[in-house]
Amino acid sequence: MTVFILVSGVFTGGHVWERTAERLTAAGATAHAVTLTGMTGPEPTGVAPARDVRDADLEAHIADVVRAVDAVPVDAAGEGIVLVGHDYGIHPAVGAADRRADRVRRVVYLDSGMPMDGVPALAAVPDQGVRDDLVRRAAAGTAGPLAPPAGPEEWQRWGSTAGVPAAALDRLTALAAPQPAGTLLQPLALTGAVGAVPTTGVLCTLNGPGIALLEALVGFGDPALKALVDPRVTFFELPTGHWPMLSCPDEVAGVLLAAAADEGHRLDPATAEVPGHLRPFALDVPERPRERHDNVDLYLPDAAGGRAAPLPAVVIIHGGPVPAEARPTPRDWPAIGGYARLAAEGGVVGVTLDHRLHDLADFDRAAGDVAAAVERVRADPRIDGDRIALWFFSGGSPMSADWLGAPPAWLRCLAATYPVMDPLPNWGLADSRFHPARALPAAGGLPVVLTRAGLEQPAILETVDAFLAVAKECRARVEVVEVPNGHHGFETLDPTDESRAAIRRSMAAVLAHLKA
Repeated sequence: MTVFILVSGVFTGGHVWERTAERLTAAGATAHAVTLTGMTGPEPTGVAPARDVRDADLEAHIADVVRAVDAVPVDAAGEGIVLVGHDYGIHPAVGAADRRADRVRRVVYLDSGMPMDGVPALAAVPDQGVRDDLVRRAAAGTAGPLAPPAGPEEWQRWGSTAGVPAAALDRLTALAAPQPAGTLLQPLALTGAVGAVPTTGVLCTLNGPGIALLEALVGFGDPALKALVDPRVTFFELPTGHWPMLSCPDEVAGVLLAAAADEGHRLDPATAEVPGHLRPFALDVPERPRERHDNVDLYLPDAAGGRAAPLPAVVIIHGGPVPAEARPTPRDWPAIGGYARLAAEGGVVGVTLDHRLHDLADFDRAAGDVAAAVERVRADPRIDGDRIALWFFSGGSPMSADWLGAPPAWLRCLAATYPVMDPLPNWGLADSRFHPARALPAAGGLPVVLTRAGLEQPAILETVDAFLAVAKECRARVEVVEVPNGHHGFETLDPTDESRAAIRRSMAAVLAHLKA
């Protein structure tokens, strides 16, 4: 028999696990839902906290989970204890596993971040406004509990509510408790013992990236993610939002049972060694000299220096976030350079650049890098500053909102390939300006060429569908190039005739607008 100890996230208590716990029990397991200190309310189930104070900190919550572990008799643990942390709950779960590593068989990260020693849980809060406000209040000595969401729309700021029935969302609101500030502000203290405990990540793909994108992030070389390429680490996907125990409790129970049995997807070490973004470009585009100017590279057409008239330019804007330490940097990735060489082959200047989108908090800085690079390109005497196209990729696409919302006369076309056309729910950018769909009605007659990958991650496809719905409503000039069997990053992951044709179609459309 496996014993599951279930730890809930911000504002919530043991009640969120009711249906999942029932399914686990019916399958022959034992399930204990922990109600953390200070998260009191009308709790119909759960391991009660030792005390009820609104000024609890992270250590108090870790102690709650440790007590739940210690309450399981050794002879009743059977196949071992599995700690499950959802959202914020992964921090006390990992802290408890660190203190009871000899008793915990596995830690399951249910749509949560990766807690690190010395880092407070506040770093994982998706809403930048909440983070900034709590830091300010803590500095002023006025950091009281965070008020819980007052309704369905406010819950969206903490993660996608996709799939949660209206009645369950209403109950979530009714039973929500204020989150003690200390639980988010106190740094997590780990001894390192938890590093020996096997882990499972459950990714909710309507709230954030799935396994394929996670593999891509590992391939970028982020040291913090290298540990995920370990045979003791497994992964599952659930096609739902951030509260899967409310939207699909049967599936959650099934995944938890499979995780306890050491099942799940394991990241391929070979994939990490030769990540998808560093594989060859799908098209055989001849190499050509490039000029490097700080963070900007220019790929010039043959004999461009001798032409009398300046040439149009296509500025390729890579996605992200990409760790600052990643090497090679994005402008040296095969696909980014491949598009630029293809543009030069078509008789225009291909431009690549490195911008500083290293973290989800960096969009302002990265957008400034893009704007500065564009002005540098327009000032080059070999380039026609009145005929520029901007081409956004992947997670860099939210920056297109700046240009869609106020398109300058010289911007002849905006392209987006496997784009994220609205920040994902767990990005914490709800109040930012980086929402292309909101900006699109102001784009006027600006042509947009959008390349959609049919095998895209569900959460990203939703942003594209929402963008196209707005485009239809406001009659925007959007041309869609479809890659039905293409993945995110199809130019290197799927070197097929379909992918090659889509690359050429999208480039032809952009060049046509530049040369019109």
